[in-house]
Amino acid sequence: MSIEHVLFGVFALLTVVSAVMVIVAKSPISSAMSLVATFFFLAGIYVLLWAHTVAVLQVLVYTGAIMVLFLFVIMLLNLGEATTTGPRVTLARVAGGVAAAGLLAVLVTAIWRIPSASTFTGSQAMSQGFGTLAVIGQTIYTRWLLPFEAVSLLLLVGMVGAVVVAKSRI
Repeated sequence: MSIEHVLFGVFALLTVVSAVMVIVAKSPISSAMSLVATFFFLAGIYVLLWAHTVAVLQVLVYTGAIMVLFLFVIMLLNLGEATTTGPRVTLARVAGGVAAAGLLAVLVTAIWRIPSASTFTGSQAMSQGFGTLAVIGQTIYTRWLLPFEAVSLLLLVGMVGAVVVAKSRI
């Protein structure tokens, strides 16, 4: 067992723990800070996978830009502590639980079918220039241009929506 395997296990465990904290935190600010931690731990996993460019983009774009937008919206809406009367079983919660269990089953099945590491070597798996900005940029702006632009439009609509919702309170 190498140090990479140990670090991967630590980052994976911390990613899952901080992602669970996003869900169970009572305060929206605590939830947002847990999401920041999740993004950082995920960037650590990217570094271990030799995808340094993706790790830097993860920190810059998601942790830096998207989370600032989330925090701005949370502060504008003045969200406080969530008040719940107790655990209620609703149809939406049951459907969400069933969907999460189904997704977990699909994920476990997909991981089970991954070939072992002995069937391929690292030189076969990575092409020349893997993870470089040139290859990533060429892929994003040729093959994935429409989804890339759709995401940017979705973020713009989210920002405009946050301003419209907050404007009625100002």
